[in-house]
Amino acid sequence: MVRRAGPFLAFRGMTDRITDWATGLMDALGAPGAGAAIALENLFPPLPSEVILPLAGFAAGQGRMNLYAALLWTTAGSVVGALALYGVGALLGRDRTRAIATRLPLVRAADIDRTERWFQRHGTKAVFFGRMIPIFRSMISVPAGVERMPVPVFLALTTLGSLIWNAAFVLAGYALGDHWHRVTDYVSAYSKAVLGAAVLAALGFAVTRLAALLSPGRGKRRG
Repeated sequence: MVRRAGPFLAFRGMTDRITDWATGLMDALGAPGAGAAIALENLFPPLPSEVILPLAGFAAGQGRMNLYAALLWTTAGSVVGALALYGVGALLGRDRTRAIATRLPLVRAADIDRTERWFQRHGTKAVFFGRMIPIFRSMISVPAGVERMPVPVFLALTTLGSLIWNAAFVLAGYALGDHWHRVTDYVSAYSKAVLGAAVLAALGFAVTRLAALLSPGRGKRRG
């Protein structure tokens, strides 16, 4: 029992520290503080929006900020953070990103080409729905910048996707009141499932690529 409690207590301690930090920011700045916290969450994904957003809803329920202002500022924070990461992707550009990616172990130029073609076909859906997937909700802005998705399109998709995600959590915190932390408990399971799926996909890619590299037929074709 003690061994199992260790990681849980560590996670709970981290969540409590983030809660204290976000509470202080909101107490000092009100709804703009919630927006600033969400902007930072986009830039530093370990800061979980599933803690900050319900807390903003709880604060609105306590009269410490206006509910509509909380929705407005948290969505604005999401857009600002996403634009910053879009700028990172745009500064890197396709050629530099390709050069960096092809230096990674097991990654081929053909993999980059396939990813680029996929984003060209499905980029708008990826940006919109990606705003509702933990971890990827921040990172999806980088390839959008690399591919130079038109800024008005990126802004519209990011704003709408962020508003849906933020509203769900802010309103849940508002409705649950003192029990706002239940949202965090439920969504942490969703986040872990997404992370687990990403890890499995990466492992599957690595195993498949290593098997192809080590297969005898590959050596014969080269000969």
